[in-house]
Amino acid sequence: MADSDKKDKKKEEQEKANICKTTLKMAQKAADANAKTAFERREESKPCPIGGSGLCCRNCSMGPCRITSKSPQGVCGATGDTIAARNFARMVAAGAAAHSDHGREIAHTFLEAVTGEAPDYAIKDEVKLLTLALDLGVKIEDRPVKEIAEEVGKICLSQFDQRDEGVVFVKRAPEKRQQIWKDLNIIPRGIDREIVDIMHRTHAGVDQDYKNIIKQSLRTSLADGWGGSMIATELSDIMFGTPVPVRSQVNLGVLKDDQVNILVHGHNPLVSEMIVAVAQDPAMIKKAQSKGAKGINIAGICCTANEVLMRHGIPIAGSFIQQELALSTGAVEAMAVDVQCIMSSLPEIAKCFHTKLVTTSSQAKIPGAVHIEFEPHKAKEVATKIVELAVDNYPNRKSSFIPEKPVDLVAGFSHETINYMLGGSFRGSYHPLNDNIINGRIRGLCGVVGCGRPGSSPESYHRTLVRELIANDILVIQSGCAAISCAKDGLLIPEAAQYAGKGLAEVCETVGIPPVLHTGSCVDNSRILIEATNVVKDGGLGDDLCDVPAAGACPEWMSEKAIAIGQYFVASGVYTVFGLPFPITGSEAVKDFLFDGIEKWVKGKWATVEDDPSKMVGMIIDHIDNKRKALGIDKKKERVLYDMAMRRELKF
Repeated sequence: MADSDKKDKKKEEQEKANICKTTLKMAQKAADANAKTAFERREESKPCPIGGSGLCCRNCSMGPCRITSKSPQGVCGATGDTIAARNFARMVAAGAAAHSDHGREIAHTFLEAVTGEAPDYAIKDEVKLLTLALDLGVKIEDRPVKEIAEEVGKICLSQFDQRDEGVVFVKRAPEKRQQIWKDLNIIPRGIDREIVDIMHRTHAGVDQDYKNIIKQSLRTSLADGWGGSMIATELSDIMFGTPVPVRSQVNLGVLKDDQVNILVHGHNPLVSEMIVAVAQDPAMIKKAQSKGAKGINIAGICCTANEVLMRHGIPIAGSFIQQELALSTGAVEAMAVDVQCIMSSLPEIAKCFHTKLVTTSSQAKIPGAVHIEFEPHKAKEVATKIVELAVDNYPNRKSSFIPEKPVDLVAGFSHETINYMLGGSFRGSYHPLNDNIINGRIRGLCGVVGCGRPGSSPESYHRTLVRELIANDILVIQSGCAAISCAKDGLLIPEAAQYAGKGLAEVCETVGIPPVLHTGSCVDNSRILIEATNVVKDGGLGDDLCDVPAAGACPEWMSEKAIAIGQYFVASGVYTVFGLPFPITGSEAVKDFLFDGIEKWVKGKWATVEDDPSKMVGMIIDHIDNKRKALGIDKKKERVLYDMAMRRELKF
C-alpha cells in the first residue's frame, strides 16, 4: 500500500472513530421523513474554490470579479491581495456587528430593567455590579444600587455610538498590551465607528493597501472582544446571575417522551431566560398536564443553550449542526429562536413533523415560521405565548424517536468561579494556576472555540484536538458549540481527568475540576480574555498576554463571528490556529502577513491553517514549549530538602 493510501486510510479511520453516531443516525432519520438537512445540502452544493480562497469580489456592479492566474486584477484594477484583505476585513466587521448588536440589546434592556420599563428583569448579582462600577470609575459609596446601575448602563451603552474616547474595557488589558495598541493606533474609538470604518474603506475605490485594511480589522475586532462582547457578558451576569459550576446533561437524549419539549435556539438570553421562568410556573405545568404531558422540558441548541445551561443547568440538546436533527426526533413541540446561526431550512423541517417554529426578533424573521415578537417591556407576556403555543401543540405529536441516553457535563467556569475555586472567598487568586504552570504540572493553556460544520465526521476535530491537548497536560478552556461537542464526548466532567496527562490530572483531582472548562457562549470568549489577563496580573508568567504559555484554536468554524474572535485574540497577543477553509489563502501576501508579519505589530499571529487535529496539537505544543523556554520554566527543577543551615542562609 502506498504511503498516501495509508495516510488516507488512517484519516478515514480517525474520522470514523470520532464521528458523532447520533448525528448521523438522526440525519438518516430526517432523510427518511423527506426532511432535507444540511448534510444532504452539503453533498449537493459545490463551494466556489475562488470565493473560498478570498479572491472573489462583488463590491460593485462591474463584477463580480474572480482573480485567477489569467486574470490577476479586477475590472477596477484591484489585486488579489486587496480583494482578499477586503473580504477578510468585512468578515471581521460582520462578526463584530453580530456580537456587538447582541451586547447593545442587552445594554438597552439592562437600562430599562433599572428604570422599571422592563419590570420582568432585575439585578441578580449586586457584587458583580459594584465590581463593574469600580472598573468604570463609577462611585459606589453612599449610593443606592439602582442609581449605580443606571450610570453603569449608560456608560456601557455609550460605548457603541461614541466617536473618539476609546472603548473603556480596553483598560482591563495588561498595561504593556495597552501600550502596543496605543503605539499602533488601534485602540477602538467606539464600537459602531470601527465597524462603519471597515465598511467604508472596503467600498469600491477606497483603501487598497492590504496591510492598512488588516490594521483596521484589528481595531474592529478589539471593539468586539474588549467592547461589545464584554458588555454583553458583564451585563448578562448582573441581570441573570454570574455562572457557577452546575451539573447537567447533553445530546438529543435530553428530550423527554412524556413531556412538552421546547427548544430555545440562538444567542441572546433575554428571551430564553423568560421562557425558562414561565415553563417552571406551577400553573403552566398544570396546563401541560391537562394536555396529557407530565411536565414541560426546556432544552437548548447552540449558544442560547450555553446561556441557560450556565445559569440554570438547563440541558443542551445539541450544537449548531444538530438544530435540524433535533426537530427530526418528532418530539419537539416548539423551537423558539432569536438571532444568529439559525438555519433557513427550519420551517421546512418543522413541517415534516408537528413542531412550531417561533421567531422572536425583528432582525430574524423566517418565512414559514410563527412570529411572536419579543419586547423587553412585556417579556413574560411574550414568553407565556410561546410556552402556551408549545403546550397546546403537545396533543398533535405523533411518533417520536429520541436517540440514546444523555451525557453528563459540568459547566459554569466564569472568571469569578475560577478565582474562587483556586483561592476561596478571602484568598481568591490565580496564583495556584500560575504556580502549576511554572512547576510544569500544567504545560500551558489553550482556548478551543468554534462551531462545527456538516460533513463526513462532524465535530470530530474538536474532540480529537481537545483529547490530545489534555493528554499533553494542556488545560483547555472552551465556549460555544466547541464546548457542546466535547461535552457530548464526556470531556466536561471531573472524571475526564483520566484522559489527561499525569500533571494536569493531579491538578484537576486536587481542585475538583474537569480538564476542559466550559466558560459560556461564543460571546463569552471575552471571559477567556479576562482569565488570561488575570494570569498575567498574578505574576510569574510575563507581563503581557503574548508571554503566557497559551494558544487559541478553532478547528471547525463556519461563522463570520469566528473570524472576528480569532482576530481579537491575535490582536491581544495570542497565537491562534484555525482549521480549513480559511478565507485569504488565495493571496500569498495576505497569507504571509497574517501568518507571520502581523506578529511584529501585535506579538500574536494566525498560525498556518491546519486541517489535521494532531498536527494542530503539535503546533500548539511547540508554541507553548517555546513560551516556557522564554520564561525559563522549561526545565523541571529538582526538589531540594533544606536542612537547618540552608534555611538560615535564606534571605527574605
